[in-house]
Amino acid sequence: MRVVIQRVTKASVTVEGEITGQINHGLLVLLGIEDADTEEDRVWLSNKIVNLRIFNDEQGVMNRSVLEIGGGILLVSQFTLHASTKKGNRPSYIKASKPDVAIPIYEKMKLQLAKDLGKPIPCGIFGADMKVELLNDGPVTIVIDTKNKE
Repeated sequence: MRVVIQRVTKASVTVEGEITGQINHGLLVLLGIEDADTEEDRVWLSNKIVNLRIFNDEQGVMNRSVLEIGGGILLVSQFTLHASTKKGNRPSYIKASKPDVAIPIYEKMKLQLAKDLGKPIPCGIFGADMKVELLNDGPVTIVIDTKNKE
């Protein structure tokens, strides 16, 4: 799994003119899934996201997690995170899982995040043409790949 995490003041995802998910203070998580992703990857990544200390404490130091601040997580699927630009100018998405593999993993990730955060996870609609709006706070943007554990 590969994620781009953005600390946000607010974020929303809209499909066909309807907001399907939104949060205020918290994390926008863009999630890319590949066939090699495992349950271990999902559990490790969810724990990492929920406990990532990228929110300011009373001294203005990034020392608090989304869990500690009571923030939200907005989860959006994004197969393009597995784009390969090695050859030519048109990206290849061959590493990204097809929907029959990716959807169950995405749904399990949503449930894992909800369990770890202790609240429901608003999200986009897998495979839909989504419009994502956000106000990046900082800006703070983190990229994590479970294959590198970093």
